[in-house]
Amino acid sequence: MKIVDLRSDTVTRPTPGMREAMMRAELGDDVFGDDPTVNALQERIAAMLGKEAALFVTSGTQGNLVATMSHCQRGEEVICGQASHTYRYEAGGAAVLGSVQPQPIAHQPDGTLALADIEAAIKPDDAHFARTRLLALENTIGGKALPMAYTEQATALARKRGLATHLDGARLFNAAARLGVPAREIAGQFDTVSVCFSKGLGAPVGSALVGPRELIQRAHRWRKMLGGALRQAGVLAGAALYALDHHIDRLKDDHVLAQRLADGLQGIPQLTVEPPQTNMVFVEARGERAAGLVEHLKTRGVLTTGIYQLRFVTHLDVDAAGIDRAIAAVREHFHA
Repeated sequence: MKIVDLRSDTVTRPTPGMREAMMRAELGDDVFGDDPTVNALQERIAAMLGKEAALFVTSGTQGNLVATMSHCQRGEEVICGQASHTYRYEAGGAAVLGSVQPQPIAHQPDGTLALADIEAAIKPDDAHFARTRLLALENTIGGKALPMAYTEQATALARKRGLATHLDGARLFNAAARLGVPAREIAGQFDTVSVCFSKGLGAPVGSALVGPRELIQRAHRWRKMLGGALRQAGVLAGAALYALDHHIDRLKDDHVLAQRLADGLQGIPQLTVEPPQTNMVFVEARGERAAGLVEHLKTRGVLTTGIYQLRFVTHLDVDAAGIDRAIAAVREHFHA
C-alpha cells in the first residue's frame, strides 16, 4: 500500500530530474568559496528576490538564526509572533546562542501581528530595557499568506521606529502563489529573507538567507561558528537550483489539492475544517472518536500530525488519488 504522507511538505523525495542534477553538479570547496554550483545558487536566489547577496545554509532554522545574530547584538531584542517558527520551533537559539531576547506578541486570526501591538512592544531608550532592534515576520504563517498591504504597513512602521526587518519566508513561494505576486515583491519589503528549498520546493536539504552584502558577510561568519560551513555543497545546491527551475509554478497544484481535501471533509459533524489558503489544511476533531483518528488513518496508509487539531500538508509527492484516499479514510472513521 502506497503511503500518503501528509505530515509535512518536508517529507518529499528528490525527483529523478533532481537526482540527475545533483549527480551532475560541478563541485568545489565552498569553505574556500569556490564551489561553482553553490555560487550559482546564491547569485540566482539573490537576483530572484532582488537582494545584493545570498548565503546557502543547511536549514531554515540556521538561516533565521544567522539573520537574527547579524541584525542584533547581545542584549538586543527581536519582536516576533507567539506562533512564529523563530520563537516556538527553533529551540530558543536566538536567546541561547545569540543572547538576543525575543519579544513575542499575539497573532490576529489572519496570522498578522497587530500594528498597535508591534508599536507597543518597541522598548523606550532606557537602561532598564533591551534595545529593540528587529521585527521578524513569517510568510506563510500557519498556511496563511500575509496580505501585501499589511506587510507594507508593518515594515514601514519598523523603519519609522528604526528597526531592521526580517522575513521567515520558509514558504515564501507558496505565499507568492497565493497572493498572485512575484516572490521578489514580498521580499522587497524586508531587509533580509530566509527561504527554504526543502519544503514545498522539494529539495532534500537547504535554505538561503538573502539581504544586503555587508550583512550577508556577517552571516557567513556566524554560519561558520555554528558549524554550517560545508565543503562540496554543490550536490545540495544543485538540487535547490533544479527546484527553482521546475518546482515553483507547480506549487499551485498543491494548493488545489489542499482545497480538494478541505472540500472532501465538509459535512462531517465531528470536524471543523479551516478553509485553506495554500498547502495546509487544519482540522479540529471532536467527540469520543476524535482521539483515534490519527491511528486509524495510519492503518489506511495516510499519515498526518496532531490529535484533536490535525494538520494535513500537500506537496509534490501527493496526488489527487492520495487526497481522495485520505478523505475516504477520515469519513470511514466517523462513518460519515
